Amino acid sequence: MRSHTWTKALKAADQLTGEGIEAEVIDLRTLLPLDLEAILKSVHKTNRAVIVHEGCRRNGIGAEIACCIEEEAFDYLDAPVGRVGALNVPIPYSESLEKAVLPDEEDIIRAVKKVLYRT
Repeated sequence: MRSHTWTKALKAADQLTGEGIEAEVIDLRTLLPLDLEAILKSVHKTNRAVIVHEGCRRNGIGAEIACCIEEEAFDYLDAPVGRVGALNVPIPYSESLEKAVLPDEEDIIRAVKKVLYRT
């Protein structure tokens, strides 16, 4: 079963396609081992990266992946690595509050446009 974030990323990519922006979405099925080869291949192809995850944006896996990209593919980047994650608060149990804390499709779209300098 795909993660909720994966679905949001695919929906955001579909919306971006309607605006003439092609987004490559990578589903990292494991974090250890991290498929850094797939990530770097995408960065070499697109010259950009936006990392999306449901963990807190600060000090999370997204920050680690961004660091790996900058260490291994800095010269390929045409923009800083974008990161989309949950707000830096404990994840609430209530579904309505959870929705307010976790990233949604619009957050992803904004981040992609930012790395494309289309904000």
